[in-house]
Amino acid sequence: MSRRVCVIGGGSSGLTSIKCCLDEGLEPTCFESSDDIGGLWRFKENPEADRASIYHSVIINTSKEMMCFSDFPIPAHFPNYMHNSLIMDYFRMYAEHFQLTKHIRFQIRVLQVKPRPDFSRSGQWDVETENKKGEKEKHIFDAVMICIGHHCHPNLPLHDFPGIDKFKGQYFHSRDYKTAEEWRGKRVVVIGIGNSGGDIAVELSRVTKQVFLSTRRGAWILNRVGQQGVPMDFQLNRLKNPSLTKNKINQRFNHSLYSLQPKHRLFSQHPTVNDELPNRILSGTVQVKPNIRRLQGSSIEFDDGTVEDNIDLVVFATGYNFSFPFLPSNMLPVSGNKANLYKYMFPPGLERPTLVVIGLVQPLGAIMPISEMQARWATRVFKGLNKLPSMDCMLKDIKHKEETIAKRYVTSQRHTIQVEYIDYMDQIAYQVGARPSLLGLFLRDPGVWLCVLLGPCTPYQYRLRGPGQWDGARQAILTTWDRMAGALKTRPSDIPEPKQSSLLLTLTVGAAALALGYYWNIHNHPSLLIALDPTTWQDKIKPYLPVLW
Repeated sequence: MSRRVCVIGGGSSGLTSIKCCLDEGLEPTCFESSDDIGGLWRFKENPEADRASIYHSVIINTSKEMMCFSDFPIPAHFPNYMHNSLIMDYFRMYAEHFQLTKHIRFQIRVLQVKPRPDFSRSGQWDVETENKKGEKEKHIFDAVMICIGHHCHPNLPLHDFPGIDKFKGQYFHSRDYKTAEEWRGKRVVVIGIGNSGGDIAVELSRVTKQVFLSTRRGAWILNRVGQQGVPMDFQLNRLKNPSLTKNKINQRFNHSLYSLQPKHRLFSQHPTVNDELPNRILSGTVQVKPNIRRLQGSSIEFDDGTVEDNIDLVVFATGYNFSFPFLPSNMLPVSGNKANLYKYMFPPGLERPTLVVIGLVQPLGAIMPISEMQARWATRVFKGLNKLPSMDCMLKDIKHKEETIAKRYVTSQRHTIQVEYIDYMDQIAYQVGARPSLLGLFLRDPGVWLCVLLGPCTPYQYRLRGPGQWDGARQAILTTWDRMAGALKTRPSDIPEPKQSSLLLTLTVGAAALALGYYWNIHNHPSLLIALDPTTWQDKIKPYLPVLW
């Protein structure tokens, strides 16, 4: 009998969880409280309770090659950074291609999830749901996948802003912001310099009389557009490309000069991605301010003693809190946006590993491939194909991760679920048996090996081997740069492209890595000396080098 799996939420994490269940022969039923798929990325004029809501102009901060699901590339003609409407188009393509929608029950809210009386033996769960008519239904499932994300409940810390209760203007959380037009000619304060705060400040500054961007710490601002116009996240590879440094970022604009430079080091806080903010500051339409001290009528006093009068609107871009209200309170308590989860997925105290949280991480990169990798592992755990370590080992791992975060990041509710994209993907892929083998690729397929080592760490790398191997992964890796560049070449041009200045450096690094790998192999495996003839390998690699640039 097929094992039944409850998937809670039909956003990006829920969709890929359904697909991974089907891949492993499990029977998923997804409960989605709204009337459509897409979760966070589905724009709606009126926000829904207990879920995030985006503004009309939102464009994703990760490029299409780095955000796609690993066995379903985004169409080549789609732009590298997609508007939320195109992300929804992609989700619909994905759902249609793998026939996922028939497993989703829309407008069904999950009220309660609790272990059955015989849980220690069966690992099963009682799930109670309610439809839009208020009719309740009870179900029994063999496993549960929680895919509700971490943009659940808006964090609105009004107690930190004396006088807000008597403020004469309007205020709301960033989830309630939709378009700038209604604020034309007004004076606005945006609190918070995360991605939403930066985007909203920039957009409002085009129509308002003045925008003030209030930040306690400042922030490091990254571009979507990287070196030579290549998407910024293409620079993050397995050699930990050092191009993203404080000095490099300050070459674009001096953060101290622009009143933005924080005291903390680069990547000690989740960076803000915004290509336009420096221009808006330079033109004076956005003024950076410190934290707010108090509000008086329609005036706002900042910590530096300056006062701005006639403020019409305050936008709180102050993030979100997450919780699991349908679970027993003692099963997965959340305090200060912290939840004890092994690898941010499994509660360590359960007798049976049949409950998992998918997508509860904050990477410098896209969440979609991470959720997919988590779901690939979780479904294999449900089937008994992979085993979790002992509870003691899981608790030690959780504690180690908390200590690591505390040492690296600024103390904040924003930094409780941070992960390094490549490291975390490799950790979970290792559990699945899908982590790319650099040595194996070096021996079998040097062209792909060079792309995996030096190129962007695309999700396709995790479909080259192991369970879930995809025959199209190799070609997808080799054509990554073609799809990136193809979306930019929207008119014919006879002008020859200039030589890439970094090509020589890239090839040098590649040759050095190849030489080191060659030396290591012949030193430890003399029998490979003939197979690893340098001339032969040079001929094999040469055809692939141009695909990197």
